[in-house]
Amino acid sequence: MFQGHIDQEGAAPVDATAIPDVLFERGLYWASGRSGVVNLVAAHKWFNLAALKGRNDAIPLRREVAEMMSEVEIATAQREARAWMSAA
Repeated sequence: MFQGHIDQEGAAPVDATAIPDVLFERGLYWASGRSGVVNLVAAHKWFNLAALKGRNDAIPLRREVAEMMSEVEIATAQREARAWMSAA
């Protein structure tokens, strides 16, 4: 059992500090095929969102994924990223 003190004044919400990392991890998940399937559209979308949230290391990975995609696939990934941003 935890027997300590949590500084409520200085604590930041988890989503405010961790979301870029989570988005980046989702990009890696889809780009690497951890699910058994490589999904470049999903990988591009999540790397794009991670980059928008401050993960600069997502930018070269997004570019690398984009090199393997068609223009239609890139447009789809960008549309999905905008939809996610609107919903979030």
